Amino acid sequence: MDTLSYKTVSANKNTVNKEWVVLDAEGQSLGRLASVAAKLIRGKHKPDFTPHVDCGDNVIVVNAEKINLTGNKWSDKVYLRYTNYPGGQRSLTAQELFDKDPRRVIEKAVKGMLPKNKLGSALFNNLKVFVGAEHNHEAQQPKSINLNELV
Repeated sequence: MDTLSYKTVSANKNTVNKEWVVLDAEGQSLGRLASVAAKLIRGKHKPDFTPHVDCGDNVIVVNAEKINLTGNKWSDKVYLRYTNYPGGQRSLTAQELFDKDPRRVIEKAVKGMLPKNKLGSALFNNLKVFVGAEHNHEAQQPKSINLNELV
């Protein structure tokens, strides 16, 4: 009888190995940074990825104020929300949202790439975005990832 020499690994919250990772947003384009961050948060880069488990890493993004948007996206990209009142649709351009809080632009981009369920809400808590090069998670000894060297 032929048998498999391996078994499918299904991770759970007790067997997951979570790490801390720092991404530098300086000079990076928003979508590329957000997709890498979402992949790291979700854990899709790990061999024991399990879709229904939080098996990803904690991601720290620094220098949020130095993110790039290409083309006319600063003025043309619109973020919509609705207040649940008649005529309550509100909109902000990317530049207006960036001027209010540069972190929100990155947070909204990453959140849009995560699952739209309870797991996605839990995964979003693994993202920390900071303006400037300093962050308050040095105690976790995060490792730095250079986005320019990733393929």
